[in-house]
Amino acid sequence: MSTDPDHSHAAGRIAVHSYEPAPYDQPADGPALVRIRVAETFSGDIEGEGVAEFLQVSLAEDSASFVGLERVTGRIGDRAGTFVLQDAGSLTGTTVSGTWFVVPGSGTGQLAGLRGEGGFVAQLGESAEITLDYWFDPAS
Repeated sequence: MSTDPDHSHAAGRIAVHSYEPAPYDQPADGPALVRIRVAETFSGDIEGEGVAEFLQVSLAEDSASFVGLERVTGRIGDRAGTFVLQDAGSLTGTTVSGTWFVVPGSGTGQLAGLRGEGGFVAQLGESAEITLDYWFDPAS
């Protein structure tokens, strides 16, 4: 968590509503590449709905690496709008974890100028614990 007085800390949870994997490259030898569409709900200091698209390399049944983009529509504190998170993470055993940041310039409405970084961790099939240290560009 940042000690900068212009930064705020948000914590919460994500509940997944749909998880739709679609393999797009499955060689006879080597890891499969999978596109995954996810719809989820944020609760806590961030409230709203998210729609994400992930690209994943499945290294083994319980090991994978992924990147993704997610548009969040909702609120952070008393500000409403949308913003995009860029994710990078991994699956190791039954733990899914990663980091994310707010894509600069992606905020709309009262969330215009939003910047931030944080992360997530979850056990497979359970809701994720999330954090986001955020701030707003002074020009916004």
